[in-house]
Amino acid sequence: MGGLMSVYTSFCSTILFPLHEALKKHSTVKVRRQMEQSQWLSPDQLQQLQLKNLKSFLIDVQQHVPYYRQLFAGIQFDPNDLSDLQQLAQLPLLDKPSIRAHLEELKADNAVGLSRFNTGGSSGEPLIFYIGNKRVSHDVAAKWRATRWWGVDIGDPEAVIWGSPIELGSQDKIRLLRDKFLRTHLIPAFEMSDQKLDGFIQDIQHIRPKMLFGYPSALAHIAGHAEKKGIVLNNLGIKVAFVTSERLYDHQRGKIQTIFGCPVANGYGGRDAGFIAHQCPEGGMHITAEDIIVEIVDPEGQPMPSGELGEIVVTHLATRDFPFIRYRTGDMGVLSDKICACGRGLPLLAEVQGRTTDFVVAQNGTVLHGLSLIYVLRDLEGVESFKITQDSLDKTSVQIVRAPSFQQSVAEDRIITEFKKRLGQTVNIVIDYPEFIAKEQSGKFRYVISHVKH
Repeated sequence: MGGLMSVYTSFCSTILFPLHEALKKHSTVKVRRQMEQSQWLSPDQLQQLQLKNLKSFLIDVQQHVPYYRQLFAGIQFDPNDLSDLQQLAQLPLLDKPSIRAHLEELKADNAVGLSRFNTGGSSGEPLIFYIGNKRVSHDVAAKWRATRWWGVDIGDPEAVIWGSPIELGSQDKIRLLRDKFLRTHLIPAFEMSDQKLDGFIQDIQHIRPKMLFGYPSALAHIAGHAEKKGIVLNNLGIKVAFVTSERLYDHQRGKIQTIFGCPVANGYGGRDAGFIAHQCPEGGMHITAEDIIVEIVDPEGQPMPSGELGEIVVTHLATRDFPFIRYRTGDMGVLSDKICACGRGLPLLAEVQGRTTDFVVAQNGTVLHGLSLIYVLRDLEGVESFKITQDSLDKTSVQIVRAPSFQQSVAEDRIITEFKKRLGQTVNIVIDYPEFIAKEQSGKFRYVISHVKH
């Protein structure tokens, strides 16, 4: 069977999928081939490639995008004079309110194949934006390259465990047919009842995927359910579990690896910002440097050196039809200046620390990662699930779904003591016990949300 499988995979990746992309006027196959060569360039050569691509991108944007034509004129920025990547910092940051205010002027006057997209709005109001054919081709190519690092190709059976109604809503007949031929199986994990979880496990056993793809919270939840039921899933031949869209916690990675018997590859990106970085088998989070320039900036928008924590800002060089230039992701991260042991010259993200709203603020102004509170709850006996909401500097709410082994008075004493230690002695800690905790509208699960500006 294995031999037959690989023949079919080969047919998909070399004939069927390229034909599909050609019909859609996408350059995915060509871009992936180029990326598989350019990934071995030295860091200096990759920076030269970025500079060349950035310059032609900004010249194109100046000619065809009204918003940037006006902006460049206003600050007397001439992309023809670009000689150093550092000059990118002369341009202002692009944020969600700016995109909302200038949606039409951000479209290129000669845009090709623009499709309307929106983010899931997991941290507030969804963002509407547009993506052209070139951007789609480049993002698909980047993901394809990354899966091939793990020995998984297009046409290999894949189980996509996804919770977002946006994705599921756009499953039209053609896409369903394409997924069937390419052996991509979508498992809509929006609802996580025991009955549904039993069904997801049966689906995965039936599909015998080479690759799992989905939210870490969803995959860890399914793995935990299988473990509880004593169901063995580490014999299915899964090569890798790709996780994306949420912060990956160590306990989730451990659970997924143990139960599914495969390594976990962390991915970082978004529907708006593109396919930013992916982990290789050596553990490095490689930035898709051919297409994406990542800056880490301080609260004033000034670039920070490698090794320092700041907001991740992205310039996507394949977005000429609707440009994302110095786009604020709202995520916090750290760049690394190390070279990965795999030998690829692609730059590395040392860490992605989650959204700016995943951080909480103590009464004395100290900014703490939500993990400092998460660990308190994670270590308690009988906590099925939980959510922490920092309503204000003076009030933090905790929701806990209890298991029978939960000891309420012991747990509450511990939560209140530990939270006050971190947030301040006069903070009001309110604990309640719902039957279940809903996910965000986007289908993601967020353990910590802070409404306090920092």
